[in-house]
Amino acid sequence: MQVILRQLNDIVIRRCESSDLISIMEINMKTLPEHYSDYFYESILSDMPESFLVAENGRVHVGYIMCKSEFGFSNFKKLGFVKKGHVVSVAVLDKFRGHGIGSALVEEAFKGVKDKNCDEMYLEVRCSNNDAVKLYERLGMSVMQRLSSYYRDGEDAYMMAIEF
Repeated sequence: MQVILRQLNDIVIRRCESSDLISIMEINMKTLPEHYSDYFYESILSDMPESFLVAENGRVHVGYIMCKSEFGFSNFKKLGFVKKGHVVSVAVLDKFRGHGIGSALVEEAFKGVKDKNCDEMYLEVRCSNNDAVKLYERLGMSVMQRLSSYYRDGEDAYMMAIEF
């Protein structure tokens, strides 16, 4: 049974199901230069279904976010080792951007990460993606560092994080 987490006019945000993965992979291929294997999507869904979310307009998928949990050094505490959420990928189809779908996906993913008892959440974003950087800052995330040549094409990334 699908539970609606949030509704934005005709857009519904809900948890991803296995049957959604093909559409999510198609969104990824259309919107992002980074692509993943089928198994990768399945493993992320298995690891943290609370924060693998899909946005739908009717029965058409228009966006998604997928996160995983991991243990590592805190982005906020000098010597802390913490459980943290990692936003692996988030995308919204071009024609649906600017309607709050990305914000809603990230906000709902925050809730899922908190439900898994993560102390913080982080992500990498292209330095040139000003709209995304502004979105994450509005949601309380801070730029923690610049990662030189992070992406395959050589572009730098900002590592951004938020502490819960």
